[in-house]
Amino acid sequence: MRLIADGTTAASRTVLLNELETDDGYAFELDSPLFLAVGDRVSFEGSNLVVARVSGERLRPAGSWSTRCPIGYYHPATTS
Repeated sequence: MRLIADGTTAASRTVLLNELETDDGYAFELDSPLFLAVGDRVSFEGSNLVVARVSGERLRPAGSWSTRCPIGYYHPATTS
């Protein structure tokens, strides 16, 4: 499922979250899985993940950043 981590777009369904991948090849890997409920909002403040619950509670789950793939395109070797 694609989540928009802008802090204003609410989750449309319940989701078990263990990592968030960015479009530019990075991922935030949570130390332990987290359930997002319908209406929860996800954002990043600096390099920290923040989950705003519908109740108003704000969570800052622990995790770390990693690189998924190098930025750029992969060109496989051609054989002739």
